[in-house]
Amino acid sequence: MALLGERPKSRIRHTTSPVARPPGKLPGLALGAAGVGAAWGVHQLVPGIPMLTAAVVLGIAAAHLPGAAHHFVRGPGKAGLTFAAKRLMRVGVVLLGLKLGLDDVLGLGWASVVMVLGVVAVTFFGTWWLGRRMGLRGDQPLLIATGYSICGASAIGAVSEVSESDERDTATSVALVTLCGTLAIAVLPLLQHPLGLTDAEFGRWVGASVHDVGQVVATAQTAGSGALGDAVLVKLMRVALLAPLVAAVALSVRARSRASAARRAEGTGRTAGAKRPPLVPLFVVGFLAMVALRTTGWLPGGVLDLAQTSQELLLAAALFGLGSAVDLPSLTRTGGRVAALGLASWGVIAGISYVGVVLTY
Repeated sequence: MALLGERPKSRIRHTTSPVARPPGKLPGLALGAAGVGAAWGVHQLVPGIPMLTAAVVLGIAAAHLPGAAHHFVRGPGKAGLTFAAKRLMRVGVVLLGLKLGLDDVLGLGWASVVMVLGVVAVTFFGTWWLGRRMGLRGDQPLLIATGYSICGASAIGAVSEVSESDERDTATSVALVTLCGTLAIAVLPLLQHPLGLTDAEFGRWVGASVHDVGQVVATAQTAGSGALGDAVLVKLMRVALLAPLVAAVALSVRARSRASAARRAEGTGRTAGAKRPPLVPLFVVGFLAMVALRTTGWLPGGVLDLAQTSQELLLAAALFGLGSAVDLPSLTRTGGRVAALGLASWGVIAGISYVGVVLTY
């Protein structure tokens, strides 16, 4: 019995309930690995479907499965899938540089180099301008222009990193460029003979107009090994332009950030000190370093084969993650304008590259 004036001791113990920790990246990375395995299986069953294309489609499908699967992708798996879409994409882009040597580019001749520069410039600026005129949201015009003019989903992922684009804009752009690149696999071979193209000309046309490297291979192989070789070389010339484009976007973002900070400083009377993005992102430096390393000829074939396999797996995981961020219901609200821009850009790059190939070969 408690003494008079003494507070009775409480029998209730105050314990701190454990705070539930977020699931981390492992569940999403495991799902991404499963998606890569499934994409590889699709490619083995249907060789005409590139593994990277299959990865994007499977990612979109996974995000729209009903019930618990949908909850997992949008909930516990989201952190890992976002990590794959951003970080693994960077590593894959770095390894992409090992596919390109400066001697390969020079071997095609200056006329082909000028043709590729013209195709990329007209497609990029034309698509960007048209997308802005059509009122597409956010960075969609920039990202779609990048994907069509350079190297598809890989270029979109690289530019979205330095432009700090909204994840939905990135995912929508990847879905669109993947769809059109997949259609090219079926459509372009049917046009070779009606357009009067030799196998070599067809290969260069494919390399100059189709978006992803895997899609270029799947399209050009229909005309034989010679066409495939020319297609890959021309395509890799477009890939080489990824580095200056990303650097230019980084400069633009840096300038906008500095101007925005200056405006805020004028309003508050403080010195502008906003954090500015790097002039050249580290993964672009890595890409250029890999190009230089490939040019030396020091790397044996086994190392290059291993790097190519690793690059494809990493990009497949990244594209599965980007595909899982696509929200089809929200896409339908601007889907008409996005699809119209995609078809217009596809027509521009196919037409310009056809004229360029006929004039330079």
